[in-house]
Amino acid sequence: MPQLTAAPAERAPSPPAPRVPNDAAPRTPGPVRRGGSEFGPLLRVVREQGLLERRTGWYALGIAANLAGLAAVGAALAVFGGSVWSLLLAVPLAVLSARTAFVAHDAGHAQIAARRRTNHLLQLLHANLLLGMSQEWWNDKHNRHHAHPNHVDKDPDVAPDVLVFNRHQAVGRTGPRGWLTRHQAWLFFPLTTLEGFALKAYGFRAVFSADGPRRTRGERGIEGGLLLAHVAGYAGLLLATMPPGRALLFALLHQMLLGLHLGLAFAPNHKGMAVPGDDERWGHLRRQVLTSRNIRGSALTDWLLGGLNYQIEHHLFPSMPRPHLRLAQPLVRAHCRSLGIPYAETGAVDSYRQALGHLHAVGEPLRAA
Repeated sequence: MPQLTAAPAERAPSPPAPRVPNDAAPRTPGPVRRGGSEFGPLLRVVREQGLLERRTGWYALGIAANLAGLAAVGAALAVFGGSVWSLLLAVPLAVLSARTAFVAHDAGHAQIAARRRTNHLLQLLHANLLLGMSQEWWNDKHNRHHAHPNHVDKDPDVAPDVLVFNRHQAVGRTGPRGWLTRHQAWLFFPLTTLEGFALKAYGFRAVFSADGPRRTRGERGIEGGLLLAHVAGYAGLLLATMPPGRALLFALLHQMLLGLHLGLAFAPNHKGMAVPGDDERWGHLRRQVLTSRNIRGSALTDWLLGGLNYQIEHHLFPSMPRPHLRLAQPLVRAHCRSLGIPYAETGAVDSYRQALGHLHAVGEPLRAA
């Protein structure tokens, strides 16, 4: 699908609780007609269940709680910033910053509000102002990922960079990059601690350089102004509440923990799953299901991973509100079973084992050389 965020209707009624069956067994979509879409029957049932309707109140409560948490950490820094123990506040701030990133992600997918402008403003607030990450840079990159997940030439998330995700990408890598590729499975999570810095660096480069995503001068000015406001506010808060050395250490801890948290959320989603080629003729259902992996868990898992543990459902229905992903899962699993399509779901620890095992196997040609 060319875009993951089709324009929603300008007005939508405040939805009631989603209409899900009372019995434990999910309703299975009807049979697929010969020559028909495999995805169509599933989409029809999901719509009938109300699972694509917005949950604005749910998001409003979560956003308010997260902003209150960020304010509380700021107040605690003002009170305890003179003590070395204030460094411990980097932990809750990293967790709350990850919540902020998840809200920006959901707003980019038009999951939160019916109006496009409302989602746009929410994403600007959470991505640019609160995280220092460019909205348009992220949207451009993420849209291409959703359209072509795991495609080695079209998905920017598997493009060779510090890490490589396919064996042919590893061939010929020498020097420091070759060393990284040989040991990338062991280095993956340490490297994710740099993700918070990378998101800011890529975003600033996209906004303040000519080769970023296309935007008007006004849009670039708004994005750039919010990014600079983030830096000024973040640095100002830390320098106003603690000595410069401790402020720098706090910033390093906060950003490294944020990167690690985000890495734990996105690492298992696609690595080691099917890699489509240019000759594949998969429809939307197979393209998204066969390249994605779910993580089993509780409501705490859903909260910590921002709903990305339902990666299959999210890729099939990118505009589906986060709290509905769990409700859609039985429908998707049953539909895949009826079609004989593998549905990948595993526990958290095993999902990381599979992802790291894939990265280790990719580096094998260089270790064997």
